[in-house]
Amino acid sequence: MSRSELEDSSRQTRDVTINIRATQSQRDLIDQAAHIQGKSRSEFMLESAYQKAQDALLDRTFFGLDDRKYQEFVALLDADPQPNVKLQALLTTKSPWD
Repeated sequence: MSRSELEDSSRQTRDVTINIRATQSQRDLIDQAAHIQGKSRSEFMLESAYQKAQDALLDRTFFGLDDRKYQEFVALLDADPQPNVKLQALLTTKSPWD
């Protein structure tokens, strides 16, 4: 979460509840991590979950390249595949269930 997003989210009224169950050891670990960052358990968990959710979505939806890198990427996609002995062996090996 960027600094501006954190500041914006801290100014907004939080009106939705999220409930989760955890083991005692999980809660203790979360509390310890929150404490060393000077945050409450709720702040720490919300920021961590929010960041993890953003990462998961961005991993599947976006990656940025400058023009030169994009052209290299497209050229690699368009190029004929390189010979791969291990892949060829895998694809020609009889499956155990056959």
